[in-house]
Amino acid sequence: MRHVPVLIVGGSLVGLSASLFLRHHGVPHLLIDKHRGSASHPRAMGFTETTLEHYRACGIADRIPQADPGARLRRVTVATLFGDWIAETEWTPGEPAQRSAALSPCTGAAIAQDKLEPILRAAALEAGAEMNLGVELISLIQDDARATATVRNRNDGAEEIITADWVIACDGANSTIRDGLGISRSGVGHLRTLRSVLFHCPDADAVLDRGAQQFEIKQAGFNAFLTTYGDGRWVLMFDDDQERDTDELKEAVLRALGRELPFEIITTGRWELAGRIADRYREGRVFLAGDAAHQLPPTRGGFGANTGIDDVWNLSWKLAAVLQGMAADRLLDTYHAERHAIGWLRHQQTFSRPDYAKWAPATFKPEPLLANDAMEFGQLNRSMAVVGAGPELPAAATPKEWAGQPGTRAPHVWEQGASGTRSTLDLFGKAYVLLSANRAWIELAQRLQVVSVLVGQDFVFPDEQPFAAVFDIKDAGATLVRPDGVIAWRSDAQPDAVAQDAIDQLIAARA
Repeated sequence: MRHVPVLIVGGSLVGLSASLFLRHHGVPHLLIDKHRGSASHPRAMGFTETTLEHYRACGIADRIPQADPGARLRRVTVATLFGDWIAETEWTPGEPAQRSAALSPCTGAAIAQDKLEPILRAAALEAGAEMNLGVELISLIQDDARATATVRNRNDGAEEIITADWVIACDGANSTIRDGLGISRSGVGHLRTLRSVLFHCPDADAVLDRGAQQFEIKQAGFNAFLTTYGDGRWVLMFDDDQERDTDELKEAVLRALGRELPFEIITTGRWELAGRIADRYREGRVFLAGDAAHQLPPTRGGFGANTGIDDVWNLSWKLAAVLQGMAADRLLDTYHAERHAIGWLRHQQTFSRPDYAKWAPATFKPEPLLANDAMEFGQLNRSMAVVGAGPELPAAATPKEWAGQPGTRAPHVWEQGASGTRSTLDLFGKAYVLLSANRAWIELAQRLQVVSVLVGQDFVFPDEQPFAAVFDIKDAGATLVRPDGVIAWRSDAQPDAVAQDAIDQLIAARA
């Protein structure tokens, strides 16, 4: 029997991100995964600016090739890949196809999941993570003191008992941990089962010069979806659950291409189009993350894997604070409070969009579509770890509309004279940070042993984006930002005993 502070079950994108983020906060842990490496089918492709911001905070953003800031994702309807464009589908109706480059120091990344995962795995191991691959979970029980997992090595069959203070379940949409805990799910449920074929066809990449990356194939008796991973690999997604032999797959690929190009079939896939959100993200010492918490189809808003990566970014610093004795256990309750609401928001937005609304059941009530910038940069976190994010506020709004609202991501601004090398976001990511242009607040922060930034000295805001305007506070005030870059609290006034108590309660997670 051995003991670890945190056990991560599942070593795909979300589990690997959790491992990286926990090591970023100095938390020892063990990651187990029944697989020995990445899946042959790359699955996810697009990673958002916010996801890259998390990796930037961990110091590895430069290992991930980021998208051209001038590029935009385009989906077109065609009869064949090389045929004329029949129509172009908007990302979000009525919204610009690309987000404002001024809102983030990152541009997102168009990298295949099977190429991103080795980067994350290597970075986590370099930071001191422990991983046991080819090890599957057999059982998991918990009590008030610990969680106890029985695991088995798939190479030799050897079993081991591992105890942990906390467990992060990243074991996918068919999570055995979630099911074992009896956690139900809500949402539109199962809608369809679809199949795909992954193939290698470098010659097809020539069509990308026309500016589109996603292609809806519309022919008489043949509807499919074709897209690229940008490295000579393409995936053709069928509009049905029909099993096809090799000859039928080759015929379908040539039909979609519309040209006799050489290609090689790599593998096939089968996936469920469904929408399910776990009703509880936490059960005792176990936290659900990624598809175990929210099963969502791929969207051009990046609501799938990116939502799971956001989950563990939110959770990792909270686990660190509790394990390191800096906060009470009840801080961990805020994980469900904040992330479940966002998971549900993304469910509603996914199935309110035209490409998925047509598959939703009649009982589903579509909601007004929110701006792309609001969904990426302006989701609201409501919990006891935020002061001032009341129920009267919308679930999401653009950064301009929020202007430093507690519960939202701290705004990105390049430092004056930094030539695009230091962002306000680079101030955050490890600890609570208090920003103020008022030295009295800085002195209070120092007494409370909170990291402080004296605006105008430690960070100089550009003249066209002054601190008071960006964070919507008066010159005498201050704002407190959490380790995950979310604004926890702000004040317009001079520091006093009430403010000191508010900051102290937030950091210690006391009611």
